[in-house]
Amino acid sequence: MGSFIIEGGHKLKGDIHPQGAKNEVLQILCATLLTSEAITVHNIPDILDVNNLIQLLRDMGVAVAKNSCDSYTFQANNVDLKYLESEDFLKKCSSLRGSVMLIGPLVARFGKALISKPGGDKIGRRRLDTHFVGIQNLGADFHYNEKQEVYEVTAKELKGTYMLLDEASVTGTANIVMAAVLAKGKTTIYNAACEPYLQQLCKMLNRMGAKISGIASNLLTIEGVESLGGTEHTVLPDMIEVGSFIGMAAMTQSEITIKNVSYENLGIIPDSFRRLGIKIEQRGDDIFVPAQEFYQIESFIDGSIMSIADAPWPGLTPDLLSVILVVATQAKGSVLIHQKMFESRLFFVDKLIDMGAQIILCDPHRAVVIGHGHQFTLRAGNMTSPDIRAGIALLIAAMSADGVSRIQNIEQIDRGYQNIEGRLNAIGAKITRL
Repeated sequence: MGSFIIEGGHKLKGDIHPQGAKNEVLQILCATLLTSEAITVHNIPDILDVNNLIQLLRDMGVAVAKNSCDSYTFQANNVDLKYLESEDFLKKCSSLRGSVMLIGPLVARFGKALISKPGGDKIGRRRLDTHFVGIQNLGADFHYNEKQEVYEVTAKELKGTYMLLDEASVTGTANIVMAAVLAKGKTTIYNAACEPYLQQLCKMLNRMGAKISGIASNLLTIEGVESLGGTEHTVLPDMIEVGSFIGMAAMTQSEITIKNVSYENLGIIPDSFRRLGIKIEQRGDDIFVPAQEFYQIESFIDGSIMSIADAPWPGLTPDLLSVILVVATQAKGSVLIHQKMFESRLFFVDKLIDMGAQIILCDPHRAVVIGHGHQFTLRAGNMTSPDIRAGIALLIAAMSADGVSRIQNIEQIDRGYQNIEGRLNAIGAKITRL
């Protein structure tokens, strides 16, 4: 198990480039199974979850060619359907949350999919009902083998239909869309997720020959087609990384420029940090964060305490609440952090409390943060990363702390952040990987 040794108190200065978006890439890679023609994808991040999915596609018989450090070509013209029933395939699926999005493409194109209960972050229950009910609505049959914890999905023919999703699940919507593009007739999906990454998936599918309308709204209409062709696609920059870098600059009182952020696709993220008092300037497609001695949390118009909560797009992504919480510990003022979508994601705050942060954990979903206003720094500590987003939040805390901290289980951070210590050390951080 790897560790980061972080020497706190160093200010950052310079330019940093966000990687390609992890949550988009996982959808795009699964979509390559929908055609026998070649698909070239650019701006793919070199991170554990993505690399594991690429290897899984190779094992399935997909031809994978690496064109450059972040560009690959995929061609699924010889998929090994027998391998999909093997213990090796099911074991790999169980350790990779994104593997659940293989169901839609496999059922749509080959009429069958087997997948084990997927893994991922330990952040509470993450239901798969939306995925399964949506694909069932298209005519697929589901069978769950409790002993093996394997889902078997079969369909002689998928047929378009109207459906109202019980939640605006991003991966659930992606799975249903990928199944529906090859279904017979028209599919209407209401309460669909509409995140930029899902918009990217729909736009790519349309370039492949799909007929999807309503992109960027919560009402998608899909006219099924007989087959799809190849295309070329460039992944957006990762909005979670952009937010993480804004938080790092504020916590370490640093001046940095985040390059090529695709500002129009960041939604409410910049304003969410501004509510904490952090100054952010848009310079073309870059974000400039000036050095600030302190930042003050806003209050609501009636003077009541500020609350920041996650919500489906265009609300604030839950993946950034961990970062916003840790940044608030050094703000001036108080804020209620309300994590609505996952019940275990705030449990890492005990580690911040050990570092000297003033946080009241009200329940699994809510925490009140009383900011220090940089009047005193956090203490260094020894920590373990429980999930990707808590891991980066703890790294931010350690970078601002007084002394040397150690973060263990950094494989969780590697799942979502590419060469994070190398990129941060290049602008002034002191992080060593053991």
